Amino acid sequence: MPLSAIELHRRGVEAANARRFAQARRALDAAASRTDDPDLRARIDGTIAYVLSQRGEPGAAEQLCREALARNGLRDETIAVLSGQLGALLLHGGRLSEAEILLTRAIDTLTAIGEESTELANCLMNRSVVRMQQRELETCVADLRRAVAVYEVNEDEGSLAEARHNLGYAALLGGDLVTALTLMTRSRPALAATSDLAAAISDLDRAEVLRDAGLTTEAEALLGRVATQFGAQRMRQARGEAEFHRARSLLRHDPEAAERAARTASRVFTALGNHGWAARADAVRLEAQQRARPHRPIDSLAFARTVKALDRGGFHTEASGLRLSARRDGSGRLPKIDDSAPTPLRLRAQEVRAARAAAAGRDRAALHAAADGLDLLTAWQQSFGALDLQASVAMHGSDLMFTGLASAARLRDPAVLFEWSERARHLSQQVAPVRPPHDDALAEDLAELRMLRAELAGADWTTDARVRTLRDRVRERQWSTTGAGSTRERLGLAEAMALLDPGTAVLSYVFTGAALHAVVVTESGASIVDLSWARVRSALDGLRADLDMAALTRGGVMGEVTARALGARLAVLDSELLAPALRAAPSMTRLALTVPGALGGVPWAMLPGMSGIPFTLATSASRLLGGAPRSPAGPLRIGFAAGPRVPRAADEVEGGASAWRAADRTPRSLLSADATVAAVTALAAETDLLHIAAHGRHAVDNPLFSGFELADGILFGYDVDLIPRVPATVILSACELGRSSVRWGEEALGMTRVWLHAGAECVIAAPVVVPDDVAGELLAAVHTGLAEGAAPAAALAKAAADTGLSAPFQCHGDGL
Repeated sequence: MPLSAIELHRRGVEAANARRFAQARRALDAAASRTDDPDLRARIDGTIAYVLSQRGEPGAAEQLCREALARNGLRDETIAVLSGQLGALLLHGGRLSEAEILLTRAIDTLTAIGEESTELANCLMNRSVVRMQQRELETCVADLRRAVAVYEVNEDEGSLAEARHNLGYAALLGGDLVTALTLMTRSRPALAATSDLAAAISDLDRAEVLRDAGLTTEAEALLGRVATQFGAQRMRQARGEAEFHRARSLLRHDPEAAERAARTASRVFTALGNHGWAARADAVRLEAQQRARPHRPIDSLAFARTVKALDRGGFHTEASGLRLSARRDGSGRLPKIDDSAPTPLRLRAQEVRAARAAAAGRDRAALHAAADGLDLLTAWQQSFGALDLQASVAMHGSDLMFTGLASAARLRDPAVLFEWSERARHLSQQVAPVRPPHDDALAEDLAELRMLRAELAGADWTTDARVRTLRDRVRERQWSTTGAGSTRERLGLAEAMALLDPGTAVLSYVFTGAALHAVVVTESGASIVDLSWARVRSALDGLRADLDMAALTRGGVMGEVTARALGARLAVLDSELLAPALRAAPSMTRLALTVPGALGGVPWAMLPGMSGIPFTLATSASRLLGGAPRSPAGPLRIGFAAGPRVPRAADEVEGGASAWRAADRTPRSLLSADATVAAVTALAAETDLLHIAAHGRHAVDNPLFSGFELADGILFGYDVDLIPRVPATVILSACELGRSSVRWGEEALGMTRVWLHAGAECVIAAPVVVPDDVAGELLAAVHTGLAEGAAPAAALAKAAADTGLSAPFQCHGDGL
């Protein structure tokens, strides 16, 4: 028996909701051929219009919907449903004001009829999207919550998941990245069960969360995948949106690529007749041009034309942002930005104010505007506790920071430049975390990731779909369970000088984006030293390769050649980077260095001028000098762990342990099969000093997935946050785990920072490969010094002098 028109329409709606558009169109065409009922035919045409719009025919979709609405004799409910459908079409076409009128009319009619129907909830969902794009978040959330209630009554699980996902998107627009990621991640399984395209649409929005969190590499990879999916399904609007968001992600770190992506998106939207979205893409293109070619005069007519198109389409926040950018060159008055405006827009206003003042030579005004912007960013960061989120969201302050650093350097006032050096160092760590409670589900996800890492050995495991799902879930748990505590205070220059011990100097290196300086601070004074960034950068190019090669080719002709090349680079860095600063503090016997990300790969311990000098790489002078004093008793409980496939690991552990036994301590050791992740993390919680000798890997794209190879898999950076109490001192004898990834604002994030963030006072690690025999001998001597009561930096300096070994191990945090 052939199916009825009603049944065929129902199946067509289900297929359309699941994004199976070819199947939906067949069912709907069959339904239309089997009915003379004007109301049912109108509803069928409305659904066909939706399918047409999704398949890249918005003009035909709108025409069909308007023709259906024009028919006589339709019931009020049918007119309301069709009005809502047309409103949705106009919404996706970027005609927000018209869309809101039609959707409100439909909602009012359906509400008056009194049915809490799915059609009512759908209209509420679409109106919420209109209000999202108009940044009317309070009424947007009200619509979404009402839609959620209706979907719950109707047990419509797929639509319910979409509504909760959209609540996450509203949280994103409000700046609440933690809630946004939580809601989106938890909604995704239900959406993925609906269809692959539903999952892709979810991923499109989740990529925006990652982008706003500064995780641009992941965001852009995700956007590339969903763009391919949309293209394969001929969903031109959705593909254009993916390109648009990829352009926005590229804007700050690759403006040339952002310009190309925005131009592509604009062409797609223009071909679809979607002038509102085309204007959005054009706005990103103009911003990208301005960033890529900052000294070229802007095309004022193009800016004005695009601003007008944005306002006409209802994208008022983006119009305001583009008006600000059009005034960056100092021409005209800046538009007023209300205190209730979104945080990114208010930050941009401060960026433009600071840039205009700096360009006009008003450096103190530039500092004031940049400081106000960074204070605004700090207020936003106070809702974040997770390390990766705090570090990455610094993206939003990078322009402000570099403008401030450059202005401070031009003023030649040590107090001002020191203040801004501390601002730069605090950008990703000014909010103290509240450690999360132990999370069994997070631990299970990390255990599964370890198994997948082993299963996918030799491959790019991060591309595996199972790994991506677990990675996203781990991040969501970490973001949502790590709370934010108090804001750490920065010290001024006078306070820092008062807290410095005699014989100790702080060398605060400052990179402005174009120039390199050092503020040298002692208890008796401070001075600014100008350094040659060109010569330092030349020596840094290829340094890591030389360090790795020197570790692998010791002895023989090749070893001698490599040693000479490395020695030449280190000599340049010593003469250009360290010697000028030391001349400003000639009698200092201990050093604390604060360094920008641009200098994150310098092996300071191997510079000739550092020989015999205890030093530490402090996260900031404020944290070093304002922290609690080191316990005079030193470490009482000592732990060692050795992972698999490290030939000399057992000897290294025994060498270090024997130093403590000689000092009447009884260290605990985990070797080979006993050194599991659970056993090592338990050992960490019970010791004051932990030494891990294991193979390590640094994950550049997500340093919190860096880790050590233990008996049963990788101990990730995320595992460290599950340790209830971490040791005061941690020694990482693992290749690469001293490395950091330069993040936005020249901040750095690596395993050393993970342990310091979790509460360790000092981490000893090397940023590059160290031969096993060198590590074993040098670190055994370090333990001898530590067992005698020396501070980590002093023990490390003495060990290097006593053994005659030059290795890149260095103290991070408070090693003094």
